[in-house]
Amino acid sequence: MELVCPISVDGKEIKEVELRRPKVKDLKIAAKIGKDAMEQETVLIANLADLPTCAIEEMDLSDYTQLQEQLKSFLS
Repeated sequence: MELVCPISVDGKEIKEVELRRPKVKDLKIAAKIGKDAMEQETVLIANLADLPTCAIEEMDLSDYTQLQEQLKSFLS
């Protein structure tokens, strides 16, 4: 998906983010690392997008919401 507000990761501008389909191990990693549901979701999205968690945390909320919707479609 194309980001409304691009982000910077290691000095590189990221304009698009693509989530791969999650595997059971992705859910286990997120559950182990995340302290609460919000953090677990952020870790999971970062893992599926192959981005650091800090990059997801700096995302515009409208972009994050679109990623949340995509994640929900995978999990339903």
